[in-house]
Amino acid sequence: MTVIHRTVLAALVLVSLSGPVAAQVVTAGDIQRLQDSIYLADRDVLQARGRDAARAGQLQTELDDLRDEVIYLKVKLRKERSLARSEFADVRDRIENVRSRARGDATGPYSAAPAAPAAGRTTGGGRNVINVAGAVEVPTGTEIDVRMQQSLNSGTTLVEDRFEATTLADTIVNGRTVIPAGAVMRGVVTAVEPATRTNRTSRMTVSFDQVTVGGRAYPIRGTVTEAIEAGGVKSELPRTGVGAGVGAVIGGILGGTKGAILGGVIGAGGTIAATEGKQVDMPQGTVLRVRFDSPAQITPAAR
Repeated sequence: MTVIHRTVLAALVLVSLSGPVAAQVVTAGDIQRLQDSIYLADRDVLQARGRDAARAGQLQTELDDLRDEVIYLKVKLRKERSLARSEFADVRDRIENVRSRARGDATGPYSAAPAAPAAGRTTGGGRNVINVAGAVEVPTGTEIDVRMQQSLNSGTTLVEDRFEATTLADTIVNGRTVIPAGAVMRGVVTAVEPATRTNRTSRMTVSFDQVTVGGRAYPIRGTVTEAIEAGGVKSELPRTGVGAGVGAVIGGILGGTKGAILGGVIGAGGTIAATEGKQVDMPQGTVLRVRFDSPAQITPAAR
């Protein structure tokens, strides 16, 4: 065999080996296509409301969960520089299935899926997301006070950055502790405008999309309504709340205690604005009041 023939053969072998691998690489373009599919699915679900409002509501709940998962995949790809093709394909197929059911021509493995995520499936930080019997509904409007475990600053924070906060008091519904003090809630930065020479007012919007109770994660929709600095909350404050709809810590502190910040400048949707020329700065330990914007089904942990 000549040198040329051996070189050509080696090149063919490399192409045959690298082709399938390259095909498995998930790119930012793939994630953008998922986001485009979410937009199209929103349109399909909206059109379905005129035919079957109840079914459209179920599909909208599934689509909202899928939107969160697309954001998670985008963040994971940006931070880890790689993403399993199977993760991408699963979300892609489930979005397409929602579209199919919205149009009334559903086929495929997800057509019988319930509105809430199935038991045992994982999302976000890899915790199980479940929907099982025995769940208690945390009503819309419920307020929970949480302490941030990481710092956020509009000068360095990016859209879709994730962070965690822990609950400061038990959330009690119908006499049952549904979300105990110390439970972990996952937040996400949904918008950020840093202060610059031309933009004198910085803004940052954060929301919460998940709470973990008893080692199990549940999807939620939470908007920040108030915030205070870490020094504004005393460590001896009680751990037990007074029930749904009432926060346990921030009430009575904002506007009267040193350390209160941001309370008067949180706008619609949880947008926090800083004083002119400064960055929005939320140090570790900042306490946020979070309002549930939709009901959440949570199974209380055994005590």
